[in-house]
Amino acid sequence: MSEFVRSWVGATAMMLIMVSVTAVRTTGIYCRAGCPARPLERNTAPFRSAVAAEAAGYRACLRCRPDLGADSTVDGSAPSPVRRAVDLISHGFLDSRTEADLAAFVGYSARHLRRLFLEHVGATPDAVARSRRVHFARRLLDDTQLPLVDVAIAAGFTSSRQMGRVMSDVFGFAPSRLRGRVAVDRGSIDGGFPVSVTVGAGSWARLIEHLGPRCTPGVEAVSDGRYCRTLRLAARPGVIEMSAGDSTPGDQLSLLVHLPTYAGLIEIVERTRRLVGADLDIGPALQLFAADELLGPILEGSDIADGLSIPGAWDGFETAVRIVIGQQVSVVGASTLTGRVVERSGEHVEGLDRLDLERVFPTPAQLANADLSGLGMTGTRTSTIAELAAAAVGGEIDFDVPAVDLRERVLAIKGIGPWTAEMTAMRVGRDLDAFPASDLVIRDVVGRLVGEKRPPAAFVEHMAEMWRPYRAVAATLLWRLARDGRD
Repeated sequence: MSEFVRSWVGATAMMLIMVSVTAVRTTGIYCRAGCPARPLERNTAPFRSAVAAEAAGYRACLRCRPDLGADSTVDGSAPSPVRRAVDLISHGFLDSRTEADLAAFVGYSARHLRRLFLEHVGATPDAVARSRRVHFARRLLDDTQLPLVDVAIAAGFTSSRQMGRVMSDVFGFAPSRLRGRVAVDRGSIDGGFPVSVTVGAGSWARLIEHLGPRCTPGVEAVSDGRYCRTLRLAARPGVIEMSAGDSTPGDQLSLLVHLPTYAGLIEIVERTRRLVGADLDIGPALQLFAADELLGPILEGSDIADGLSIPGAWDGFETAVRIVIGQQVSVVGASTLTGRVVERSGEHVEGLDRLDLERVFPTPAQLANADLSGLGMTGTRTSTIAELAAAAVGGEIDFDVPAVDLRERVLAIKGIGPWTAEMTAMRVGRDLDAFPASDLVIRDVVGRLVGEKRPPAAFVEHMAEMWRPYRAVAATLLWRLARDGRD
C-alpha cells in the first residue's frame, strides 16, 4: 500500500482553529501548549488562534507546529453573521469574491464585518482566507514531493511566486526551505493522488451505512467499506475514492483523488469534509441535550451519539435534486429514480467499470431543459426539478454557498414544501437548526418517546422548539434512534 499523504486539513480554514497559542515577543514566533521551548513569561502574549497570532506578525514555531493543532468552529460567542462568514470562507467564498461581497452576503458593511472579525477572530476575513490557503500548502510541502508550482495551484494561489511571498510572511522561510526531507509516495493525477483528510473522531462504518442506500447509480458506489464517486472539476470529470484505511489514524479518512489537474485540490478536501459532516461542530448541541428531559435519558450512559455527524452534500445542486426526487418516496426508490435521471442526462465517463461508475451528475444547465418524462416521476416532480435547475442557472439560488435564506429561496419554487426546504437547509445550507418536522420517521420516533402514535407534524415542530438552535442535531439523533431500534 502506498504511503498516504498526511495533509492534516482542518474542518474549515486553519483560521477556524480556536486553540490558544502563545506568542513570544523576543523571537517573533508563536507556539502551542507543550512546546519544548520555555520563554520567559513576561515575553509572551496569548492569542485565541494561530491566525490571530499571524495577523499580529508572528510566525509559526517550526518545532511544535502550532498550525497543526486541533480544529473547531469559530467561538460561539461571535455574532451569527460572523460565524456564517467564517463558514463561507471555509467553503472558498473569498477565492473568487471580495470582502465587500462577503459582507453584503451576511448583511453587514465591509468595514463593520472587518471590525467584528478583528474582535472575535483576531484577523480580517482576507487574512482568514489567506491562512486557509497557506496552511494547506504547508501540508503539501511537508508530506508530498509535488513541484512548488503544483502545490501553489492545489492550494488556490495564482502562482508559486505569490505562494512564496505569503509563506515567507507566515513561516519566515521560503517554500523550498520548508519542504520536509522525508520521502513519500508522490502519487500522480492519472494514477490517483493520495490524501489523508482530518475529519475528527467519528464512525466510518455508520457513515457508510448512511451513504450506501443513498448512492446514485453510476455516480456513487459503496463497496467493501469504500465510497467512490465521480465529480466535475475545471469542466472535466474526475473520481474520488474514500475509505478508513488501515494505515490511517482514527480521526482521518484516506482519500484517493483522480483529477484532471491539481487546481481545486483544496476544494476537494473541503467537499469531502462537508460530505461526511466534519464541517459542523455538534459538541455544544450534545452538551445541551444531556439536560433535556426527552433526549437526556437516551444519551446518558449510551453510545448512541458516538461518531454522530450531520452528513452534508458533495455538490449542493445534486443533493437538492436528490431531495426533491425523494419526496414521498423510499430511500431506495429515490436512488433508483435519481439514477434514471443521471442515465438520461448525465455525461458519460469511460474507464470506470472497476468502480461501478459511469456518469457525472448533470449540471443545472443540462437539467433545466432535459426531457425527464417516462422515468417514473410525476409531471409535477419533473417540473420542479426543471425550475430548480433554472434557478441555479439564472443565479437565483447558489447551491455552493451555505446561504442563510436558502430555505426561503427553495420554498419559492413550485412543488417544494417544508420537508424538502428543511432537508435542503440541513444538507446543503448546513443549517444546524433545520428541522423537517413532517418527516415520518421523526414523527414515529417522537411518538414512541412521548407515548403517542405518530403525532402530527405541528406537534413535533412545537416540541422541537426546546432543541433550538440545534434542531438538525436532534433530527439526526432521532433518525439514528430509529435505525438502531433504541427508541
